[in-house]
Amino acid sequence: MQRIGFVLFPGFQIMTLAAASVFEFANLALQQTNYEIHLLSEHGGPVRNTLGMDVPTEAIDAHAFDTLLIGGGVGVPVAPPSLIDAIRKTPQTTRRVAAICTGAFLLAEAGLLDGRRATTHWALARQLTLRYPKVNVEEDRIFIIDGDIWTSAGMTAGIDLALAMVEKDLGLEIARKVAQKLVVYHRRAGGQSQFSALLELEPKSDRIQNALTYAKSHLNATLSVEELAAAANLSPRQFSRAFTAETGESPAKAVEHLRVEAARLMMEQTRHPIEVIAREVGFADRERMRRAFLRAFGQSPQAMRRHVAADADALAAIA
Repeated sequence: MQRIGFVLFPGFQIMTLAAASVFEFANLALQQTNYEIHLLSEHGGPVRNTLGMDVPTEAIDAHAFDTLLIGGGVGVPVAPPSLIDAIRKTPQTTRRVAAICTGAFLLAEAGLLDGRRATTHWALARQLTLRYPKVNVEEDRIFIIDGDIWTSAGMTAGIDLALAMVEKDLGLEIARKVAQKLVVYHRRAGGQSQFSALLELEPKSDRIQNALTYAKSHLNATLSVEELAAAANLSPRQFSRAFTAETGESPAKAVEHLRVEAARLMMEQTRHPIEVIAREVGFADRERMRRAFLRAFGQSPQAMRRHVAADADALAAIA
């Protein structure tokens, strides 16, 4: 039996515990108790979350655990030195230590992320970088595995992280069953972006939304303003003005974002050569896609593919 501990602190966000459901449903899929879940805190006793509810906990040093997950909060969490010290000692008795969302700040404060790759919620990733310059923060990742230390992005990404743990422990089929029961995507790759181009644009009218949906379905086409305007049932001039007013971007820039997002997803899920991916998502050639990636992510497609491969290797290498 594997003991799973969730380390909580006053003001933790309740979504932290969503990851516990992954282990719960893994037990149901196995029809036996493989995971034993414990809620932990510095001294034990009730711990109040951001909704004002008290959750009963055990003292963090009461038992040995196979896996410890440090919870996150709405903002940058603050923990007393004694809890940080307890977290600092966990790798000595724990097979793997993880942080969900802003829990990465507590791992960093404990020095467990020094020299390691890590991620956290995109809105606070820059703060993590500034506060802890020894940490190699990758702010646009769903989750990252660096040896025995795991970190995830915003709260729901903790589900992806937990699914990856179940997949490693119990195999792909059990993880897939858990994802189906939880009605979540199985499983977002660790290297996947925290962002969605369509969500970022957030058009206000159905016409502009229709044009974006059309563009996403026809990325390998030219996608001229005239073509997108026709999908929106507007004249090219009306369409360009309305599109920029509603999204804050030009149609050409929005199409580039959609193509970059599609290319990144293909790199995560396939082994197609970069030249093929560039062609499939509508970039005229590899060089244009490279320049678009540099603008969007600050790194080339080749560098991003190496990171995806590194995450896959890290997951495969874990005993």
